[in-house]
Amino acid sequence: MQDGFVKVAAVTPEVRVADVAFNVDACVAAASRACTEDGASVVVLPELAVTGYTCEDLFWQEALLDAAEQGLADFAARTADLDALLLVGVPVRVNAKLYNCCAVVSSGTILGVVPKRHIPTYNEFYEGRHFVPGTADVVPIDVAGQLDVPFGMSQIFACEELSELVVAAEICEDLWVPEPPSIRHAQAGATLICNLSASNALVGKADYRRELVRGQSARLVCGYVYASAGTGESTQDLVFSGHDLVAENGRLLAEGAPFQTVANAAQLDYHVSRFTLDVHHVHLTRWVDPHPFVPSDASRRAERCEDVLAIQAHGLAKRLGHTRSRHAVIGLSGGLDSTLALLVTVRAFDLLGLAREDVIAVTMPGFGTTDRTHDNAAQLADALGATLREIAIADAVRQHFADIGHDESVHDVTYENSQARERTQILMDVANQEGGLVIGTGDLSELALGWATYNGDHMSMYAVNASVPKTLVRHLVRYVADTCDNAAEKDVLLDILDTPVSPELLPATGDGQIAQRTEDLVGPYELHDFFLYEVLRHGAGSRKVFRLARHALGGTYDDETILSWLKVFYRRYFAQQFKRSCLPDGPKVGSAAVSPRGDLRMPSDACSTLWLAELEEL
Repeated sequence: MQDGFVKVAAVTPEVRVADVAFNVDACVAAASRACTEDGASVVVLPELAVTGYTCEDLFWQEALLDAAEQGLADFAARTADLDALLLVGVPVRVNAKLYNCCAVVSSGTILGVVPKRHIPTYNEFYEGRHFVPGTADVVPIDVAGQLDVPFGMSQIFACEELSELVVAAEICEDLWVPEPPSIRHAQAGATLICNLSASNALVGKADYRRELVRGQSARLVCGYVYASAGTGESTQDLVFSGHDLVAENGRLLAEGAPFQTVANAAQLDYHVSRFTLDVHHVHLTRWVDPHPFVPSDASRRAERCEDVLAIQAHGLAKRLGHTRSRHAVIGLSGGLDSTLALLVTVRAFDLLGLAREDVIAVTMPGFGTTDRTHDNAAQLADALGATLREIAIADAVRQHFADIGHDESVHDVTYENSQARERTQILMDVANQEGGLVIGTGDLSELALGWATYNGDHMSMYAVNASVPKTLVRHLVRYVADTCDNAAEKDVLLDILDTPVSPELLPATGDGQIAQRTEDLVGPYELHDFFLYEVLRHGAGSRKVFRLARHALGGTYDDETILSWLKVFYRRYFAQQFKRSCLPDGPKVGSAAVSPRGDLRMPSDACSTLWLAELEEL
């Protein structure tokens, strides 16, 4: 700093979604380079850089928020030797509310936390789902191990050595509204406005963004530093370009081109009384339901089953009516999921007064199909009055193997998924022939684990089972078996219930039995459904989920088994989100679901590092 000039830097480090430790490392390194190599005295990092902007519903997870607060503490401590004012984006909890904030840090001290005022909830943005708007009033909060840190929008940060340098912050959308907070900041004496942003890339948007920054610096007669999110943010639906800008009095001084990563307010009158508690291990004494999706009471369970079947059937009936479809096409394997889908479909046809024979159940025997599942599929279709079509897939799949040069003796993922995709293609084409809809059979548990072939059984035209967990699927089929008047239907349903869960994509054993058992590969659905409920319904962290599972299911599974499958759950839950991001429509039947249009707005590129790290400490 000399003669009224100060060097500033807008820096976009590479981040990983929800990987706080990685992001803090990246932010510290970026700030250090800007200060030591470029001589910057003010360094601005992007919006929510500590966590990643695109965390979506992970912002409801305590694990992420706890890590973010610790990450801010680490950032402050590790940059204490830098001779600069640093502004970094971080989520902050205040009075049970979550704010999208800018933390202003100098010499290891958090000088203030400035919340975002304008929360975009339109078009591609849905921040209002997680964050609340900041207010002008400034109040003291305790954050990241530091006490009485000013929190609120009405803050400016004045340099003692350079009186002309008075810094203020606003966050992304704050600039795009008719009356940005920076207007009041400038009226209060701010000469440098810093904007922490996560503005996504769209055709023509860079020009508009550039003019906004230039125009605001011109109107306010100030400097304006704009740091935007870029590399590492989730590309699930949006792409972020890292468009960094520095302007002064309407003149653009420096620009990091898109996709080129660079590096006096009144306080409320509250009296605070503090108290302390000794921290000790608490032994759980309350009852924790080991099967949260399935009521233990028989009468309540029957009522639940009837409600679920009604929701599924009425949802499908609406879709059939809206599309004027008089046929439904289902891949009927003889397993639980396709059985439930067929039961729901005939209910929907009954509601609409359509003939059950227009429900087309297609059995597609392949390399792993057993006589038991094949015969059960045929008997079920007959008992329900549906039309059965048998289309063997072995020859078609072998032709496909020849086309792509795959050795049939190699029973790998290509071997399995080729069969699943061939079946889906057949169903889609039959639906086209008949002017009908393909009814999806996959359940909630499979979707949570990604246990579906992408663009295979993952896809349909209406997914009736998409929010029904596997543990409940079994009880729904049992309920129908117990309440139906058709003896043939009851007998075949009971045998299906006794059949091991399997995709039947590997050849049967020598004696014709199912060789591939799903739970041997991904783990017990009893455990996974418990994990899923606690994560989706309560937002529980991984350590808490483990502890609850031990308490609820410890009599059935030992600690090692629970922990092992919990790690599998988290790895698959995070890695397979891309399949859930493009799920077909389907009815929500309970309090937890994974629809990208409802309960789970989760980025496909989120990292499971935090959650798995918690488990490694057990």
